[in-house]
Amino acid sequence: MGLAGPPGRARHPQPGRPLRRPARGPVVRQLASLWRAAAVVAAKDLRLERRGRTRLAAIFALAVLLLLLFAFALDPATSPRQVGAVILWVPVLFAGLLAVGRAFAQEREEDALTALRLAPVPGAALYLGKLLANLAVVAGLQALVLALGGLFFGLGAGAHWGALLLLLGVGSLAFLALATLLAAVTAPLRLGETLLPVLLLPLLFPVVIFAAAGTQRLLLGRPLAEVRGPLQLLLAFALVYLAAGCLLTGPALEEE
Repeated sequence: MGLAGPPGRARHPQPGRPLRRPARGPVVRQLASLWRAAAVVAAKDLRLERRGRTRLAAIFALAVLLLLLFAFALDPATSPRQVGAVILWVPVLFAGLLAVGRAFAQEREEDALTALRLAPVPGAALYLGKLLANLAVVAGLQALVLALGGLFFGLGAGAHWGALLLLLGVGSLAFLALATLLAAVTAPLRLGETLLPVLLLPLLFPVVIFAAAGTQRLLLGRPLAEVRGPLQLLLAFALVYLAAGCLLTGPALEEE
């Protein structure tokens, strides 16, 4: 003999009535709001980059000039694969540094840092938006350098192209996560653009070492197991810098 439910209460949803979705928690809503704000900041920066084509062209031209310099300076007796990591990373780092140096330049030149402090945008969203815009520019640089590196020097990873792209992506993320944070720290300073490379390059040294080591092993056809260590360390650096950037960008911009 079954137990009957309370009268007037359906035990199953009625046909034709849509099921209610569970309400999203406050953490999910906050994260969604954070990423929406970051996307708005990134879209704004990319629109400004597209309008100022001269500066963007100068960044890409610097990468091409560095590759041409390597092409003429490389000893014919030296295999390009032996210095392939230098060829692939140096143009990206120097041209990328030029791009990151302008991350907060528009706000500083137009005296808009005060508006950023007063805007209802979390510091983490501002940091992530700037980071996404920088990643888009550096991804274009990486594609250009890879294409010209293959054309001029015959560089390639054979069957390990996926691993090479992953390593370049994680290395670029670690580089830009730190660089964007330091750009925010130096933005309120009068000599911010001058101080940025002075502060960044010493701190970037471990990232460059592991990125170059992993890239070199892939270009020389070494087993993927030998690349796992540098890749994991780069990922750890990227996560630490991302967390630091999200936490410190807001307080850094509050400083006069």
